[in-house]
Amino acid sequence: MENKRTELKVSALENGSVIDHIPATSLFQAIRILKLDELDNQVYFGTNLRSDKFGSKGIIKIRDKYFKKEEINKIALVAPTATIIEIKDYEVVKKGKVDTPKVVENFVKCFNPKCITNHQHVPTKFTVINDGGALKLRCRYCEKTTTQATMEFK
Repeated sequence: MENKRTELKVSALENGSVIDHIPATSLFQAIRILKLDELDNQVYFGTNLRSDKFGSKGIIKIRDKYFKKEEINKIALVAPTATIIEIKDYEVVKKGKVDTPKVVENFVKCFNPKCITNHQHVPTKFTVINDGGALKLRCRYCEKTTTQATMEFK
């Protein structure tokens, strides 16, 4: 009987970040909002990977990139189950779950076309609402609620 490979081997990350436990349905949204397609860094991603905890998941590995707080807040909005892992010299130096912010300012666009933030130079501000695991954003100005499906990032 022939031995068959059942796993894909990926080279270890010397320095950089790993975003693990991304819902598979949110992986490409996370790539877009973090603008990973614009980086010159090596980026590896996998989607619909088997996960004992979530059924299926996505993962992103980025060489020589560490995320700022604002970027982690963006990740938390589309992937609240995500874990951020920082690696230096092939060693994990920091690992933690993303924290969903209570307030989001100036990086999500209000989906209401009549909102003042879409017509004047007024920075957006939203209150984050956890509705049974589904995150929603309530606009400070027009009070309209944006769901994950309608979130648009600046």
